[in-house]
Amino acid sequence: MRERIEIRLSGSGGQGLLTAGVILAYAVGIGEGKNVVQTQSYGPEARGGASRSDIIVSDEEIYNLKPTRLDLLLCLNQESCDAFVPKLKETGLLVIDTDNVKEPSFPNFVGAPFARIAREKLGSAIVANIVALGYICAYTGLARESSLKKAIEEKLGSRHLELNEKAVKLGYELGKSALKGNRA
Repeated sequence: MRERIEIRLSGSGGQGLLTAGVILAYAVGIGEGKNVVQTQSYGPEARGGASRSDIIVSDEEIYNLKPTRLDLLLCLNQESCDAFVPKLKETGLLVIDTDNVKEPSFPNFVGAPFARIAREKLGSAIVANIVALGYICAYTGLARESSLKKAIEEKLGSRHLELNEKAVKLGYELGKSALKGNRA
């Protein structure tokens, strides 16, 4: 792993990105033994406003708590893609929900229709955030599937545990398939 990886999960309020950020930080920090800082920002609206979660991962101690140039950006809506792609490094990875974000001009992007797949395969679009996390972790090697599942159990408890574990598994399958050049 490089010395520092800067990640932003972005979309709108109600898409579970703040929860996803906490889960990813826990999976990478506790499960993978890395130093992690997680921060979040959201608009005043209960749902629908801008929402983002930033995660910084490092083998070293982290002193600068704000991301400067993103290595990985997840965009679940067009507005976040428009706002944050300029903050992505040229060598960074853009992950999009292909139903909600038009194909970007950014050269290094992957994606899947996370909400639609969650709804069709799992019966609930509410776990699209977890499907996206599984996808990202499988595609990048950021955290093992077991670390992500453990983080979900620790942070969310037993409520909807089976559904969330299925969402992780589905995300990993999609991410591994994307690594082989397949699109969802």
